Amino acid sequence: MADEKSNAEAYWKANLRLIAGCMVVWAAVSYGCAILLRPLLAGIPIGGTDLGFWFAQQGSILTFIALIFFYAWKMNQLDKKFGLEE
Repeated sequence: MADEKSNAEAYWKANLRLIAGCMVVWAAVSYGCAILLRPLLAGIPIGGTDLGFWFAQQGSILTFIALIFFYAWKMNQLDKKFGLEE
């Protein structure tokens, strides 16, 4: 019983660490590149516009979609590691 509880706690801790990492990446791209660093990225052309505008309109969305797939992949690895795969 205690072993199951410690396994569940370790699984939950790993899950929260993964979520926190994904949130940091999302915030860095969404707020950092699209808002805070936009003046620095304004001189870099991409797709007919500057890189800061591209991050605000497309890059943050594509990053979010990539994070969804990354999270699913990593959770499958965590499930296997902790013996919780389907």
